[in-house]
Amino acid sequence: MDKKNALRAGALAAGTTLMMLLMSSPAFALTRDDGDDPGSGLSVVETLGLYVVAPLVLFGVIAGLVMVLDKSHESHRVTTRNIRTKPKAEAGSKA
Repeated sequence: MDKKNALRAGALAAGTTLMMLLMSSPAFALTRDDGDDPGSGLSVVETLGLYVVAPLVLFGVIAGLVMVLDKSHESHRVTTRNIRTKPKAEAGSKA
């Protein structure tokens, strides 16, 4: 990529970032909007359970189902037990 394209891409990225920052400024406002009705906050235990434990459990369930329901043949798996190497043929036998 030449300098002109790199400069154009950098300007586009900077402009996009700046616009997103300017548009997201109301998210940091301290005043509440009309009709705003936030619920009660989550406790530390609820937060950890929702964002840490639940995804790990879901990952474990999916991985377990994949392993249990695996129908592939043992001979198709690449392991150290089923790798067969053939001896290299000699280049030429001199008799």
